[in-house]
Amino acid sequence: MISYNPLWKTLIDKKISKSDFRVACNISKQTYADMNKDKFVSLKTINKICKFLNCNISDVIEYVDE
Repeated sequence: MISYNPLWKTLIDKKISKSDFRVACNISKQTYADMNKDKFVSLKTINKICKFLNCNISDVIEYVDE
């Protein structure tokens, strides 16, 4: 299972609100909702997030064995 817990921690560390993050990355409300439910999103979206946060993919997602 993919988890976005590293993303939420990264946002806290960088002092960026979730709503500011969503708008700045131009992420749709549906995609954002999917991320909150640990559902899959496209690599294109992950790329936008990494670029905006200037971070590695491991700062955004992690694999968690169910």
